[in-house]
Amino acid sequence: MTATIRPIQPIRTEADYESALQEINLCLDADEGSPEFERLEVLSILVDDYEAKHHDIGPPDPIAAIQFALEQRGLTRKDLGDVIGSSGRISEVMNKQRPLTLAMIRKLITKFNIPAEVLIRSSEVPSAKEVGTIVSPKGQSHALNRTTRPKAGAAAV
Repeated sequence: MTATIRPIQPIRTEADYESALQEINLCLDADEGSPEFERLEVLSILVDDYEAKHHDIGPPDPIAAIQFALEQRGLTRKDLGDVIGSSGRISEVMNKQRPLTLAMIRKLITKFNIPAEVLIRSSEVPSAKEVGTIVSPKGQSHALNRTTRPKAGAAAV
């Protein structure tokens, strides 16, 4: 029993898109040069165009890009010391409590080859109203995200 082959048409709706994806799945194992392979190529172009118009995925969050670069290289946050600074600063940056500086961005581009346009995007650092300062019992001052609770023994300022 042979399946009815529909003519290829533009993808205009989500239903058209889903249908095209199903057809692509059926053609994935097609031999190069076969009619099914030709259909796969044309449908892939149509799906790619539809996705670019309707399912556009913007650049990643800068912190997500850094985390991805670390994972791809089998590294941990500790390996950011020469790029970002102390472990405290690394923690603040990776937890989006402190923005990347221009110097950090330049080092990340050089070390991890992360595109500048990804790194200069906002990482949704908390606003000044959301961030306060706490003083630990030892008299050390620390930034505090007001959506979190201070540690026991620290006084909010």
